Formats: sequence, C-alpha cells, structure tokens
Amino acid sequence: MSESALPADPLALFAVWFAEVHAAGLAEPNAMILATASGDGIPSARTVLLKGYGPQGFRFFTNLTSHKGRDLAENPRAALVFPWHPLYRQVRVAGRVAELSREEAAAYFRTRPYGSRIGAWASEDQSGVIQDREVLERRYAEAAERWPDPAASPFGGAEAPEGDAAGAVPLPDFWGGYRVEPETIEFWQGRRDRLHDRIRYRRATPGDPEGWVTERLAP
Repeated sequence: MSESALPADPLALFAVWFAEVHAAGLAEPNAMILATASGDGIPSARTVLLKGYGPQGFRFFTNLTSHKGRDLAENPRAALVFPWHPLYRQVRVAGRVAELSREEAAAYFRTRPYGSRIGAWASEDQSGVIQDREVLERRYAEAAERWPDPAASPFGGAEAPEGDAAGAVPLPDFWGGYRVEPETIEFWQGRRDRLHDRIRYRRATPGDPEGWVTERLAP
C-alpha cells in the first residue's frame, strides 16, 4: 500500500476492497464484528451484517432491546472489524453511533425475507434467557398465524385478505437500525515477515464529514 496511491476519502478505498471481497467469492463478505461497551465499560462483541455504507457511516439492523441495543443506549460508541482473512485484509472502524429513523428501518424491514420478519417478532426479547427452543417455535407459529405468508396463499398474494391476514408483517417497535459514524478507519494488508501495511484515516476535525488525515501505523 503506497501512500501516494491512496484516495483522500477512506470510503473510496473501502468500496474497492469490498468489491474485491465480493469478486473473490468470500462467504458473507458483509459480515463484521461489532464491539460495544456498557455504560460502566463492560465490553461485548458479536458478528452482525453490514447493510449499507456511505458518507454518513456504516449501517446495520437489529433488535433495539438486545444486549448490543442496551449497550448503545448507555454508551453510543462502537467499533467494527471486517475480517477478510482469505485476502489477508482487515478493516477496522471506530466512531459514534446514531439510531436510524423509523422510516429507514421500515424500508429495510420490508426487504427482508418473510421468515426473517416473522423471526424478528418471535425473538422479541433477544439476548434474554428463555426456557427452551419450543418457546421460539411457539412464538414463530403465533406470529405466522397472525401474519400469514402471501406466497403460501392459494392466490399467491394477489388477492390476500386485508388486515393482519394480509401478510404485511409490520416493523416491530423494538426493532430498528444504527449507523456507525466513523472517526477512524484503518486498512490492514498482510505482508511477509509480519511487516504488514496499516493505514489509518482519522477525522482532521471532529464532526467534519470530508476532512481526513492519513497515517501509517507500525505493524
């Protein structure tokens, strides 16, 4: 990685790498590790899926009352890691987190497969302790009965009945999305003898959406 060839905008480089990951056929190329911390500093990490990115940040969707949702309510900062190991690459992102609007969440929720939308309702208390798997299966069945799958209708959804039976699974009040607004983005490219390339972009001025400083880090 040559500094002279780097774009001024880290998202331009991310777009190139993301396209190359897709072209390489990696499984779940949009999988990213999301690290959060509670208000009293207890860390937690898990894998979520990137569902879009742009100048405002990196977006993902989840249950707002889950462990990560509670962390972000108390401490709205997060870190992301894209572990693209087969290409000897990694991208790290860190910054503040903002909740997406209900309109954005609803628009994405409508694109999810029917089973995933029903599953969101079945797992209302995500991260909470439940008695057994039968609890989930019962909740799923109850939600599917309330909002039947139009594709399973003899009408194929063309003449689905109105109301709850129409199959239009609504956005749950407890479900939504977040945007990680990057303050730093680091690109790691593996090299021989552990002399890896590490290039970090950081905001020149906090809150400035365009100004970035580029720095090389020791591996």
